[in-house]
Amino acid sequence: MEASSAVLMTFGLATLLVSWILLLIAAFEDDYAWGIFAVLLPPLAYIYGLFRLEKAGQSLLVAAIGLVFLFLAF
Repeated sequence: MEASSAVLMTFGLATLLVSWILLLIAAFEDDYAWGIFAVLLPPLAYIYGLFRLEKAGQSLLVAAIGLVFLFLAF
């Protein structure tokens, strides 16, 4: 693995982790049950974000940036 790929992958994974934490915060602020489900089933957090764009739109944008970084790493 080249150094640039490793850096992009690291930044992509870190960005996805930050976006998931932002989604958890948004889910817990909306409803306690959504927050618990988002912790137990992380893909559910992103589905929640799609349905609540006004509350979680910023975290989905951060996740998209992370996915771009991961795509560029390969």
